[in-house]
Amino acid sequence: MTANTLFYIIIAIIVINFIVDKILDALNAKHFNDELPENLKDVYDTDEYKKSQNYKATNYKFGLLTSSFSILLTLGFLIFDGFEFVDNIARSYSDNAIIIALIFFGIIMIGSDIISTPFSYYSTFVIEEKFGFNKTTIKTFFLDKIKGWLMMALIGGGILALIIWFYEFTGHHFWLYAWALVTVFTVFMNMFYSKLIVPLFNKQTPLEAGTLREKISAYAKTVGFKLDKIFVIDGSKRSTKANAYFSGFGSEKRVTLYDTLINDLDDEEIVAVLAHEVGHYKKRHIIFNLFASILLTGLTLYILSLFISNPLLSLALGVEIPSFHIGLIAFGMLYSPISEITGLIMNVFSRKFEYQADNYAKNTYKAEPLITSLKKLSKNSLSNLTPHPAYVFMHYSHPTLLERIENLRG
Repeated sequence: MTANTLFYIIIAIIVINFIVDKILDALNAKHFNDELPENLKDVYDTDEYKKSQNYKATNYKFGLLTSSFSILLTLGFLIFDGFEFVDNIARSYSDNAIIIALIFFGIIMIGSDIISTPFSYYSTFVIEEKFGFNKTTIKTFFLDKIKGWLMMALIGGGILALIIWFYEFTGHHFWLYAWALVTVFTVFMNMFYSKLIVPLFNKQTPLEAGTLREKISAYAKTVGFKLDKIFVIDGSKRSTKANAYFSGFGSEKRVTLYDTLINDLDDEEIVAVLAHEVGHYKKRHIIFNLFASILLTGLTLYILSLFISNPLLSLALGVEIPSFHIGLIAFGMLYSPISEITGLIMNVFSRKFEYQADNYAKNTYKAEPLITSLKKLSKNSLSNLTPHPAYVFMHYSHPTLLERIENLRG
C-alpha cells in the first residue's frame, strides 16, 4: 500500500462517516413533528410541544452548519498539508520528540478550540438563551475555556509525554506501559473526579439536614447501601437542565444532585432517581463500564503499537519526517470505524443497564415517582420524545422515554 492510497482511505472514512451521520440526522428530523404516543401526551401541552419542536429543529439546522464547517475544515487541512505546516512550526522550536509533540498538539488543540468557540458561544448565548436554558455568564464561559486549556496542558500533555517516552525507550512494547499508565489514571479519576476536578468548575455543598436527606437515608438503609456523602452541585450556574450521578468507590463513594434537580422534582421523585442510580451500583454496571473502558483502551494501544512505526502513517498526512505524534493522528482517523463499532456495542450494554437500574428502582422503591421524574426532566429539557429507531440505535446510551415508561409499567 502506498501513502497516497492511505490518504484516500482516510478521506473516504471521514466523508462516509459524515454522510451516515447526516442521513441519520435527517431521518430523525422527519420525526420531530410526530404525534406523541398515548403514554407521553401528558409530558407537554400544545404550546410546550411546539416549543420542543422548534428547539429540536433549531439544533438540527445549527448542527448541520457546524458539522459541515468542521468536515470542510478537516478536509482542507488534509488536502493542503496542514499537519506538515504545524509539524514544521513545532520542529522549529526543538529537536526533542516529546517537546515537538507537545507543541504540535498544543497548536492543534488550541487552534481547533479557538475556531469552534464562536459556534459554542452562539449555541450557549443565542440558542440555549432563546429557549430559556442558559444561565452561563460570559465570564464563566471564558473562564471554563481557560481552565479546560490548563487541564488539557497539564493532564493531557503529561500523559502524552510519558507515552512517547515509553515508546522511545521500549519500542513496540510501549503499549503495555501506556496501558498501565492510562489504567491507573482512569481508576484514579473514577475515584476522585468529583473531589478534585469538579470543584475547579462548580461549587459542591453537602445536602443539608431535612426531609429529603432523611428520605434518602431511609431508602439507602432498606437496600443496605451505605451512603454518607450526598452533595448538591450548583448546576444552575450554567443551565436550567438537571442531572444526578454517582461517583467513586468504597470510602470515596458519593452521590451528587444538581440544584436544578432538587428544584424540579419533589422528594419522592428524587429518591426514585437515586434508587435508579443505586441500581447501577448494585448491579455492578459502574465496575463493568470501568473494566470495559480499560480493556478497549488496551486493545486500541496494542493495535496502535503494530502500526505506529510505519512511516506510511506520517506520509499519508503529507509529513515527510515520520514521528509518533503524526502517526497517532493518522491512526486515530483510520481507527474511527472500529471506535464506532465498539461505541455501538457499549451503547447496547448501556441501554440494557438502564432497564436493569429502572427495574431495581421499581422493585426496591416505587415505579410511579420514577416515571413522573423522567417525564418532568424530559419536559424541562425539551427532549425529543419521538426519535427515529435508527438514530436511537446509533446514538442513544439510554432507552427512549416511551420504552422506559413501558418497561416500568410492564
